[in-house]
Formats: sequence, C-alpha cells, structure tokens
Amino acid sequence: MINLMYLVLTALLALNVSSEVLNAFKTIDKSLTNANETIDKKTQTIFASLTEKANDPKTQELARIWAPKAERAKQLSDEISGYIESLKTQIKEASGLNSKTGAYKESNLDVPTHLMVDKKNGEELHKRLTDYKSALLALDPEINTEFQNTLPLDLSMPKVKNSNNRTWSAAYFRSTPSVAAITILSKFQNDVKNAESQVVEFCHNKIGAVKVVYDEFQALATANAQYLLPGQEFNITAGVGAFSKNAKPTVTIDGTPVPLNSNGLAEYKTVAGGPGTYSKKVMISFVKPDGTTSTVTRDISYTVASPTGLTVSADAVKVLYVGLDNPISIGGGSGTSADQLRVSISQGSISGSRGKYTARVTTPGTATVVVNDGKQTSHFEFRVKSVPAPTAMVGASKGGRMRVNDFKAQAGVRAELENFVFEGVKFTVSSYTITFAGAGYPEFMHKAVSGNSFSAARSLIERAQPGSTITIDEIRAVGPGGTRTLAPIAFNLY
Repeated sequence: MINLMYLVLTALLALNVSSEVLNAFKTIDKSLTNANETIDKKTQTIFASLTEKANDPKTQELARIWAPKAERAKQLSDEISGYIESLKTQIKEASGLNSKTGAYKESNLDVPTHLMVDKKNGEELHKRLTDYKSALLALDPEINTEFQNTLPLDLSMPKVKNSNNRTWSAAYFRSTPSVAAITILSKFQNDVKNAESQVVEFCHNKIGAVKVVYDEFQALATANAQYLLPGQEFNITAGVGAFSKNAKPTVTIDGTPVPLNSNGLAEYKTVAGGPGTYSKKVMISFVKPDGTTSTVTRDISYTVASPTGLTVSADAVKVLYVGLDNPISIGGGSGTSADQLRVSISQGSISGSRGKYTARVTTPGTATVVVNDGKQTSHFEFRVKSVPAPTAMVGASKGGRMRVNDFKAQAGVRAELENFVFEGVKFTVSSYTITFAGAGYPEFMHKAVSGNSFSAARSLIERAQPGSTITIDEIRAVGPGGTRTLAPIAFNLY
C-alpha cells in the first residue's frame, strides 16, 4: 500500500495534490492511531498481570527472569516511538502548524524531502529502527528464535520506479506530501507497538498461569427479604466467603461497576423509588483456582408498595430501552380487576391488556406510566436508556493472539451485545476498515469494507502469516436505536 501511495503521489507531483488523496492519507493515519491505542491498552493489561505474577510466590522466580525483559522491550519501544513522534511534529511545524487548530499544509511536498532526505533524518530513522529490531531480538535467545523471521517490522528497501530514489529514505519521503509522510511514520509506530506487544506477551506466557491463593475470609449472611407480611416465609443464608488479595472479584450492577470494600465485598445502596417491582442484575467476575476467569449473573428483585395497591413493573429491569418492546406487568389494587385499568405513558406508546403490556419509548431520560383504576390515578416513573453498544468480535475473540488458520476460517466481523438483560437483541455490522501489517505484508495494507463479511478482503487475509497483525477499525453496527460506532479490535496472528 505504501508503495502504491508513493507511485500515485509521484504521478501527481508537485503542482496540485488532490483533496481525495490527502483525505485518504488522513483516514489511514487515523486508523493507525486508533490501532496503536488498542495495542497500548492490551499491553497495559499484560503488564498488570506481570505485576501480579511478580508478587505471587508461585511465579516470582520465573517473573524475575522474564518481567525485566518485558520492561526492557517496552523501554526500547517507547524510545523509538517517541523519536518517530518528534519527526512527525517537525514535519507539521515546518508545514505551518497552527498550534490552536492543529491544522497544517498537508499537501506540502518540500518539507518531507528537506527534513527526511536532505537533512538525513530518514537515514537516522532507518538506523534507529534497525538497532531497535536487533535490540529486541537480543533480549533473549528464545525471543530471537521465536521472532527473528516474524517480527512485524519490515525495513527492506521498497520497490520504486523513480531511479533517483535509490535510498530507503528517498523511496519513502522524497516529494511526498506532509500528510503522507506523517502517515508513513505512523505506520512505523504501529510496527513498533505490534513488535513490543508480541514480545511482551511472549515473556508473560513464559511465566505460566497464576494459581490463585485464597488468603482472606469473610462471614456472609443474607436474608430473602427485609419486609414480610404475616404468613410469609423468612430465609437466611449464611456461610464463609474466601477471597484472594491478587484476584478480587469484579462486580457490576445493571452494568455499572461497584467498588469493593476492604473485605473484598461490593456494597450497593439505593433509595426506593416509586411503587412497583424492581430488578437489579448483578454480575460477578472472578478468577478460579486454575487461573481461568468465570462470570456469574444473578437477578435481585424487590417490590415497593403503592398506597393504592396498584403495581407496575418492567418484566426485565426497572429500565425501559429505546427501540425495544419492553414488557410491563400491571396489577390492580384491592377490588380492581386488571382488565378495568386505563394505562398510558408519557412518551412513546404502550399497548396490551389484562395486566400484560408492551412499552416502546423514544427518548432517553424518564418515562411515566399512568394507571387509572376508576377510583384514582397513580404515576410510575421508569428510567429510559439506550441499548448499550455491542462489542466487535471475530469468531469468539475480541482481539489478541489468534492462530493464523483460525482467523482465515472466520467469515467476518460480528457485533455481540454481551450480558444484556434482554435476550435476542441483535446488532449487525454494516461497515468496517481492516488494516494489515507485519509478516506477509511488506507494505501497509488498508481496505474499507461494506457489510460484515470478510469476502471483500479475503485475498489480503489469505496472505496472513505467523507474525501478521490485523486491525479492524471504524466498525459501524446497526441495531435498536440506530447505528453505533464500535471500539476497534486488533489480532496478533501466530
């Protein structure tokens, strides 16, 4: 792709570079920036795990060997990435950067030639990237064996048709618009971050899985209700909960994270709202003794009484979602039959009879269900929310390491709405961009795709090899409430 960019730009030399070409480079640069952020987040997660392994007596010995190598890989990568960023800044400033707006003359053909070729910054870049690659492979013989042929950093001379561009720096930067030069530099930053991520993950995996040691205990006792009527059964459940300091659970209630107290327990408090039946979805993720993660979901329900005896409850949770058929149950007060009730809603529409209704709401915020039983009118407020954005996935994976053949076997990108209270809610991917780097791709490849299938990019996917990095970005999915833009996902193939 970079070679193709160069040929196109050479053909358009100097007088006018079309806005379409400039916009194409800006789009690619944005995609690379997003991909770099995704890789950084993944690497941060691995380092958090390395810290836990270093503190665990069962993995300390191996962590002392491999964690410093991972740290050194990060240090080397940060240094070269920072240098590349300084080159990008120099190009922008020499191209008339406006510090307030961030704008600069993107079509300037002289600045990259002057800075990168004439002043030999391109030669210095090539030397530093070469030294970086050598230093990374020299961290350990096992790292060298694993990555010497697959490290996603190709520094070979690109093919050129202009015989004047005999050097590496001239091939990439001579008579190149500023925005294209910056995009090329972003591409090398992406190569560096992918190389770092793969080496750090390799070091992490050499330490092995963490065995969870449960070293904290807490007495637990819960009751089935806090308010009872005569004749109702009262139950108490009691026992001991075991926790690990290094693997405390993650708890969310209705999708909102709840912090843990000093005993490793999540405490959630709320004030009872209007009359009706409420439900809270509690999700607990925790590390099992074998080092794997498990997630348990529980629905906790309670009822707030109405002075009139009328009750209104959303059958899923005390929330109505835009774009969905929200089931609602309505019960009559004393002496009132459900089919005698008159029901309305303050926004959207509500339909049904004999206690079972369906509400469709249009705007996030609050909706009020109004119920009249022939004697008096009661109002029941519901929160109205948009359906949460789904997660982009390829097969069963949300990114990370994947076998080459497993990736090639996938049909496309899908949008999965995880752990949502409603079952059967679907989103469909309508478009995405896919980028290729590393082994099998001597130059950066980028393709925009309509729909969710890999068919349009199949020929590029089939070129993938161990050491390839594939990033899927600008993912748009259509579902309840309209179109959503999903977070990018990146795959390191092995």
